[in-house]
Amino acid sequence: MDGIHVVANLYRCHGDPRYMTDAAALRRFCVDSVVRNGLTVVGDLFHQFPAGEGSQEASGGVTGCVVLAESHLAIHTWPELGSVTLDVYVCNYTQDNGDKARAVVDDLQRLFAPEDYVRHDVPRDRQFMYEHLNPDYGFFIRSSKRIEEGHTGFQALEVHETPQFGRLFRLDGFNMTSEKEEFVYHENMIHPAAVTHTAPRRILIIGGGDGGLAEEALKHPSVEEVVMVELDGRVVEIAKKYFEGVHRGVFANPKLKVIIGDGLKYIAETREKFDIVALDLPDPVGPAEMLYEEPFFADCKRALAPGGALVLHMGSPWGQPARVKAIYERLAKLFKVVRPYTMFIPLYGNLWSMAVCSDALDPTKLAPAEVDQRIAARGLTHLQYYNGGTHAAVFALPNFVRDLTVGAAKPAKLRKVG
Repeated sequence: MDGIHVVANLYRCHGDPRYMTDAAALRRFCVDSVVRNGLTVVGDLFHQFPAGEGSQEASGGVTGCVVLAESHLAIHTWPELGSVTLDVYVCNYTQDNGDKARAVVDDLQRLFAPEDYVRHDVPRDRQFMYEHLNPDYGFFIRSSKRIEEGHTGFQALEVHETPQFGRLFRLDGFNMTSEKEEFVYHENMIHPAAVTHTAPRRILIIGGGDGGLAEEALKHPSVEEVVMVELDGRVVEIAKKYFEGVHRGVFANPKLKVIIGDGLKYIAETREKFDIVALDLPDPVGPAEMLYEEPFFADCKRALAPGGALVLHMGSPWGQPARVKAIYERLAKLFKVVRPYTMFIPLYGNLWSMAVCSDALDPTKLAPAEVDQRIAARGLTHLQYYNGGTHAAVFALPNFVRDLTVGAAKPAKLRKVG
């Protein structure tokens, strides 16, 4: 139902203290405010609690509700804390009552005069999908329609239609990919390494069940085979059903071999060699942590052909700096060349980091003009992000990212004293 919910917590209130403990007075104020601001009262109930043992107050707090034709106002006071919680919900079925609800909350804030408060407008006709990058930082995306949800046996999945990103795929509450901006992630993961390589023939993707990375890899004419090892077959099914805009029919390409299985086990057991190993994985949380540990990276290195490279994402250097630092340091122990790079990924709401790791391949040695020449020679079409200029730009690290990665791996220089 279309409507607005205004919720607020008021802290260290310095208004007239009687409204904290006098149910009749608080009731009159609330009813008067509701009527004055154009809402319709159909009933009310206010209850005054007795003072707690040892309390200096004559009575305890008040809890109350005014029932409105439009919905309700609810309030609770804590005189011992000087705090108030309140919410006003109004439906907007026949007209927009949002400003009226906000005006009532404004009246109550002025009445209690808090030193600090938390206040939110929550639209009840919209679904907001929140993603937390750490306990203190995150962002939201609005869903206009939930297309599908369920559990695969491995993870919870959701498919949404969104105004900003088109169809969007989530796993375990994390955004995975979307129709409108998938190219930012997929092009940046595959092309810096693939273009630097003179002629990649075989590419291994661990994860990547949406098909976006395989589609980018198969743009290179030298590629004879892409092997995708995806743990969750349901992810591939969902991609085929809903995300043609991401994979662009790649699952029908005879050069793509899809294996539904455990990437950790595959890498440990395979004796095949690949020019590029790309880790298109969820964040290192829970069981996925093992896919970011040194033994797994060592197995990936063993699967590389001479001159090959491992590519992966390391997370947000702004939201998860410790994670980025730890992953980089593990990689730096194993590879002679580890080149971190960054780009802003809209779906992830943040600066994101990736890395190319090799004992021979160094993407920072390739000049922008040479990148553009190779793109043209290979006939790489429909690139929406990647070109010679962006190739150089993503490897130009901000100082704070350099300190987390390249700088962190070098011992500090001793200063001469005296």
